[in-house]
Amino acid sequence: MIENLPPCPKCSCEYTYEMNALVVCPECGHEWVPAEGGAQTGAGSGEKVVKDAVGNVLCDGDSVTVVKALKVKGSPSGIKAGTKVRNIRLVDGVDGHDIDCRIEGFGAMQLKSSVVKKA
Repeated sequence: MIENLPPCPKCSCEYTYEMNALVVCPECGHEWVPAEGGAQTGAGSGEKVVKDAVGNVLCDGDSVTVVKALKVKGSPSGIKAGTKVRNIRLVDGVDGHDIDCRIEGFGAMQLKSSVVKKA
């Protein structure tokens, strides 16, 4: 339990309270996750962390390896397990596809981070 709860970032109400892992404002109803350090509130909270199939954090420019065979529409053969993909880019894709990359022999495509591991 946090001793000194921060005031509401929306309405500056000082009567905030904890509810499970959230801090709640009784006046405006705003709910948020309290930051461990006060300086991290703006920069660190908006970043999305993307992890691979085994839990390693991925970054732009990393190389990854496909861990399971993938079917590709319009191609007689899919992407085999063990295919290495270099220089990935993290994006907010559709249906959980959060990696944008170029694969030799297939071209540009998007992958899910759950089917790759960091190389």
